[in-house]
Amino acid sequence: MQIWIDGDGCPVILCTIKIAEKKNIEVTIVKNHAIKIENDYAKIITVDLGRDSADYYIANHMKRGDLVITQDYGLAAMVLAKEGSVLTANGNQITGFNIDFVLENRHQGKLDRLKGSRGPRHKKRTAFDDRSYSQALELFINNYDQEE
Repeated sequence: MQIWIDGDGCPVILCTIKIAEKKNIEVTIVKNHAIKIENDYAKIITVDLGRDSADYYIANHMKRGDLVITQDYGLAAMVLAKEGSVLTANGNQITGFNIDFVLENRHQGKLDRLKGSRGPRHKKRTAFDDRSYSQALELFINNYDQEE
């Protein structure tokens, strides 16, 4: 398994690398030119500023069994179609069982925004959020190791 991180706005990059490094799992961060990330452990790929450039790069290069960390549900759908796994920065796993629900919510949110609704406010990320994500990632990796 390799871990791919959608680096455009991802709040759990360093946390993911720390856990992956302990488990000796390869990490690739895909980001656009505007995002500044440096790390000695992870491989960093820089793509164009174009809309969804990082998403398409990940979808085209990830392999079956890889894990992708993203908040982008469109990318999540592409990853699932290639038999990869998806975790969000909140530690929620997106699967074939819930992808339709999250895509429908995304679509409904877009329709609401077009009608002028501002939608729910996102709260500031906390240390608890980071711990929850770390626990979810470690659990995912441990379960993956047991399946091998």
